Amino acid sequence: MSTRNQSIFLPILAEKQVELFIKREDEIHPFVSGNKFRKLKYNLQEAKNQSYKTLVTFGGAFSNHIVATAVAGKIMGFKTIGIIRGDELAMNFQQTILENPTLHEAHKNGMTFEFVSREIYRNKTSTIFLEELKQKLGDFYLIPEGGTNELAIRGCEEILVAEDSIFDYICCAVGTGGTISGFINASENHQKVIGFPALKEDFLSSEIEKYAKKSNWELQTNFHFGGYAKYNQTLIRFINDFKKETNVLLDPIYTAKMIFGLLEIIKNDGFQKESKILAIHTGGLQGIQGVNQKLQKNNEEIIH
Repeated sequence: MSTRNQSIFLPILAEKQVELFIKREDEIHPFVSGNKFRKLKYNLQEAKNQSYKTLVTFGGAFSNHIVATAVAGKIMGFKTIGIIRGDELAMNFQQTILENPTLHEAHKNGMTFEFVSREIYRNKTSTIFLEELKQKLGDFYLIPEGGTNELAIRGCEEILVAEDSIFDYICCAVGTGGTISGFINASENHQKVIGFPALKEDFLSSEIEKYAKKSNWELQTNFHFGGYAKYNQTLIRFINDFKKETNVLLDPIYTAKMIFGLLEIIKNDGFQKESKILAIHTGGLQGIQGVNQKLQKNNEEIIH
């Protein structure tokens, strides 16, 4: 499955004489979109091949990956279980489901939840914790937090197609490092891949190096807006202005930070004239509803 590349027209692009296109991976599906579709594709096939009936994965209360796994699992006939960070969410489960649009959608699609403390969640990959899960939940196919593993990388490699070889730069938001690794592996030798981390931790380079087979990449680490799931009114206004100008809606956790950073680099002459840039829209739009709830509580501008 290939998705369209939308040409972006902005005054700054004309001024700096660079071309920008956005690959609309967000248009694949309302919930299983972008890199989530790509990461789950081969994992779900493998689970079917091994005759698993249940998928187990991890995430926070507003995780795109959690809702994507729930929806994709339902479509493919799996039972899904989400291990959710924050045991306080279980104290009033019905209220949590009513107030949290991400968990509500996942629950609606058949996912059941195990809420664990943040301390336990930090040790979620330990052998002891996973053995305890198997004793409690039975046999299951495990999908890592964020979905990143070798099969996910394989799926993300398919985002770039032959027609994309005309671009000089491939740009994407970075979470766990899986998606950008797929782009690096699928890129042409003349292309440079630029990642925009959505979080400020410094482990990403080593994570990418585990999967990436080339060295034609770099990370731009100055556009995380304070860290994962952090945003401010500058970013929210940017999202709304960009939507008005291009008719492309960005999510505040990943893609907005990437596009904001990319345009800042363009403004500061970070690209040669006549450069062709492809930015990947990795979806995540379902999370906007939860962000808007928080913004409304603070009487701040929401995403339109």
